[in-house]
Amino acid sequence: MADESPISGELSRDLSLFHITMMGLGMMIGAGVFVGIGICISGAGPGGLLVAFALNGLIALFSAMSFAELSSAIPRAGGAYNFARIGFGRGPSFVAGWMEWLASSAAGGFYAVTFATYTVEFFHGLGLLDALPAGGVAVLQKAVAVAAAGLFIYINYRGSSETGKIGALFTVGQMLFVLSVGVVGVVVAIWQPDRVANFRPFVPRGWWRIFGVMGVIYVAFEGFEVIAQAGDETVAPRRNIPKAMLYSVLIVTVTYVAVAFASVVAVRSADVGGRPAWEYIADDPEIGFQRAVEQLMPNKFFGNLLVTLAVIFSATSALNATIYSATRASYALGRDGMLPPLFARISLRRKTPYGALALTAVLVLAVALALQPKHAGATASIMFLFLFFLVNLCVIRIRRNMSDELHYGYLMPLFPLFPVLALGCQVLLAGAIVTESWIAWAIALVWVPAGIVTYYAYSRKHALPTADEIHVLEEQRAEAPEGYRIMVAVANPHNALEMVETTYKLCGAKQASVELLHMVPVPEQVPLTDAERYMLDGKEGILETMLYLAPRFPLSTTIRYCRNPARGIISAVREKRTDMLILGWHGRRRGGVFRIGSTVDPIIERSPCDVLVLKDCGGSRKFQRVLVPVAGGPNSAFALEVAGILAEPEDGKITALTVGGRGRFDLDAFVAEQIERDESLRERVVGKTVWGRDVVRAILNEAEDHDLVVLGCTSEPVLRRMTHNPVPEIVARRCPKPLVMVQAGRGIRSWVKRWI
Repeated sequence: MADESPISGELSRDLSLFHITMMGLGMMIGAGVFVGIGICISGAGPGGLLVAFALNGLIALFSAMSFAELSSAIPRAGGAYNFARIGFGRGPSFVAGWMEWLASSAAGGFYAVTFATYTVEFFHGLGLLDALPAGGVAVLQKAVAVAAAGLFIYINYRGSSETGKIGALFTVGQMLFVLSVGVVGVVVAIWQPDRVANFRPFVPRGWWRIFGVMGVIYVAFEGFEVIAQAGDETVAPRRNIPKAMLYSVLIVTVTYVAVAFASVVAVRSADVGGRPAWEYIADDPEIGFQRAVEQLMPNKFFGNLLVTLAVIFSATSALNATIYSATRASYALGRDGMLPPLFARISLRRKTPYGALALTAVLVLAVALALQPKHAGATASIMFLFLFFLVNLCVIRIRRNMSDELHYGYLMPLFPLFPVLALGCQVLLAGAIVTESWIAWAIALVWVPAGIVTYYAYSRKHALPTADEIHVLEEQRAEAPEGYRIMVAVANPHNALEMVETTYKLCGAKQASVELLHMVPVPEQVPLTDAERYMLDGKEGILETMLYLAPRFPLSTTIRYCRNPARGIISAVREKRTDMLILGWHGRRRGGVFRIGSTVDPIIERSPCDVLVLKDCGGSRKFQRVLVPVAGGPNSAFALEVAGILAEPEDGKITALTVGGRGRFDLDAFVAEQIERDESLRERVVGKTVWGRDVVRAILNEAEDHDLVVLGCTSEPVLRRMTHNPVPEIVARRCPKPLVMVQAGRGIRSWVKRWI
């Protein structure tokens, strides 16, 4: 067809801040009011209803800040899938996109059923459906749900402009109706204060039940996720997407709490046979909100009409947004080769991904036909909780590993406080959902493993490379027994030869295997396909090093490409389970040695293993006098260990130096402890204390009488390092003698670095 593009094409960019804010609100304000109120009050009581909405809004705000930061830096269709692709690689990113597809599709089915339930119930209450046979109402509800879903599938096919404009129109209507209910409820409570007594007992079924209902209705707070999908179609996305996300969460939380309050005060016990108001609403949770509004309004018909109109606007607006989100999530997987090409096909005339839309329609209709509203909402909620958990991990990892590569339009305050809080809350809510809907957990336990199988069966082989990934250009593996692993980062032939002797000694002492790594320095403006043109120097350096090391030690090589060499090296360290990383340094570079933003400093800061940075240690030098400035801690201990390996085994002497006196640091106890760990140091190490206020000058003076200086990196906080040059940096920069800077990678902190 002339209307279609086989795979490629561009999405139209014509959504404004207003459009995407309304899209987010439209995805949220719907079932959260109409079905969520009944579910919450049934499970947690009147006070639990308010607490559930307020806390869910706060938790959603935490995750919205993570989405806002990442979307401002990576404004592309795909949302969480894109974030996970950059933060954790292909496998986790596919699972994220896979979960996002079901989450939004299940939410779409949920909203379609909500729309049908309230609409059919309105006409049923008027007696217009009395002629239907037994079970006819239920069949009609399913038919209406399918018709509503089909209508908005067609609207999404018409294009993002139509989707955004029609969605904005419905959302404005729903906001007017829903807010009117909240305003009436507040007025009634002021006019008749005795209705506030409906909140007693506040939480009749226990506080734990609040977490269960919070998990079920969390789907009503995830509309900011659909905004992340609009990165390719939004005007000024780096500025507008974060604003829309935060605005939508704040607006919807206030709206939900107001309407929840109105629902509780709407019912007078005297009008429902003296029963507690919350029990009357909880009798039929799926239409509990309607039962409340009937009592709030002076005319029952008018109340039913108001609720029905509000549902038409709210549920359809949310349905529109969820179909859009699910389609973009699956389109992103197809665009990158993770799913078959059908998912990436774009209509040339409509500029919409019609293949992804058609397959999303199948999921939406399946949920609408097969699941009750409570279980459909819980299914969407649990998938969104899994998804947001991964996104909150991504924002921490990407800010830590890639902040100097990305251009942010928004940075959250107090980082990483809010992502960490969100992670804990999401675990709690996901676990609590099982008390309300075990079906949701069963679906999740089928869908997620199915995604993993799909990735290994298809996606892993067909995924297209992206500029943000680390690409393996050439790799040779050696047969090596399990044991200590040393990785040597080779930059060029001169760098490689200088590190050979030191590497030789360390490998012999550790009985280690060796991995030679070269990161190809491709300029950012050069396409990935030309990366091989820039790898010749690295290959030469690796070959030179292999001549010296291969005869003695198991040796593997890998040549990789990454826009940021530091990130590429750290990634290789994690992948290869490296125990020690060796780097070379050849003098002061722009901004100074070990400065924030350089290649070396991020590696020292983020590496999960031991790190050695060598300066002028090349040739066949013999180190007979080694100076080790110490101040306690793992870096000092590791520096002394390295000095013992590099010093001449027969007549090499090591001076453990401290500056400032015994009141600050017990040098004798420290040396004794290290000797107890390594007996080979007993006759070789002597302690020395010098007095002086200028620590750097004292160390440099002592270095004049030594052949090599080995010192640990600073353990000062990052903020202080940014404003003050730490002592090791200054010494490394000024010292004219061969020098080794070490960073010990041990303990729980290194475990976190390896995995997070």
